[in-house]
Amino acid sequence: MACRLVPSTGDRGLTKKRGMTSARIGKLLLPLGLIMSVLAAIAVIALLVAVHEAGHFLAARLQGIHVNRFAIGFGPILWKYQGPETEYSLRAIPLGGFVGFPDDDPDSPIPPHDPNLLKNRPILDRAIVISAGVIANLLFAYLVFVAQFTTVGVPETFNPQPGILVPQVMSETAPAALAGIRPGDVLVAANGQPLGTTDNTIPDFIQLIKDSPNQPVQLTVQRGPRTLEVAVTPQIGADGNAVIGVQLQPNGDFGYRRPKHPFEVLSLAAQQFQDMLVRTVRGFIMLITNFNEMASQVAGPVKIVEQGAGLAQSSLAMLFPFTAIISINLAIINILPLPALDGGQLAFLLVEALRGKPLPDRIQENVMQTGLVLLLGLGVFLIVRDTTQLEIFQNLRQ
Repeated sequence: MACRLVPSTGDRGLTKKRGMTSARIGKLLLPLGLIMSVLAAIAVIALLVAVHEAGHFLAARLQGIHVNRFAIGFGPILWKYQGPETEYSLRAIPLGGFVGFPDDDPDSPIPPHDPNLLKNRPILDRAIVISAGVIANLLFAYLVFVAQFTTVGVPETFNPQPGILVPQVMSETAPAALAGIRPGDVLVAANGQPLGTTDNTIPDFIQLIKDSPNQPVQLTVQRGPRTLEVAVTPQIGADGNAVIGVQLQPNGDFGYRRPKHPFEVLSLAAQQFQDMLVRTVRGFIMLITNFNEMASQVAGPVKIVEQGAGLAQSSLAMLFPFTAIISINLAIINILPLPALDGGQLAFLLVEALRGKPLPDRIQENVMQTGLVLLLGLGVFLIVRDTTQLEIFQNLRQ
């Protein structure tokens, strides 16, 4: 019997099924990648919480102050370990944490007059413990930049070309996105003035945007072989300056080079840290002084995770600056003199230093509980607002 090497009908059917299976796998990989990006963003937030609480914990233990709990997260306990003095635990909601002291624990075997209880220590010792979380977050942000320049490298542009590259548009609602600018576009002119290749090209363009709040700026955009004319209207950003919501990069072959020496890494990290810290502080000042216009830009945990997931999807290297800016924001938020935050407790210490004695416990508890309720209410509001603004819910409305 002759044998022909021609696929039978069954073979063709099998080939078709295999093709369908590959397509399904491809479709499954997209949400899997998104899930991994979201988990990466949540892991970053949990890490920063751990850094903050570790600052409090280490400042207390290094001074010999009793600590009976160290928790990452809130809610039900997922895992715990009982050390000689301290219970360490991971909890279900990784968006916070706490360090517990036995001062007010009625079941604690430590006598109430023990000199190593936090409440019995001098004001300076307590201030160090309370402020250590903020210091830890700031120090960690700097170290993140050190790690970025050490592992990823120092960004550098080769073969510079005229214009400014837009590697990323920050959000779909950013002024640039509304004007039609896309990632990969090259800005070749602004208000009729060509954008060149000098070191001042990007700073001059940024200054033009800052000088044009709520005023259209005419941009010439190169998109592949096409040249487009668009009008973008800068809006006041979180730092109080007019922005269009894009990242800017010199036009040319972009890459990373190895740092020349450790001092270059430390210097670049210090510069990046200082710039980001200054911008963040200015943003908080604008939020306080111009709350009505800036309130809509306040991001809750859901929005932060969404932004982090988007950056992780585009490039894992982007998690470095994301981690640093969230760490700096966490430090500044906690140092604000608000009840239930580190700054609020430092304010109580300042009053104690001025009065020569602490405020009555009942007053402190009432203020802290009121502040906690307000903060929780704000958190719930931001979570609900940001959740309803997620792309998946926006698509359901359409």
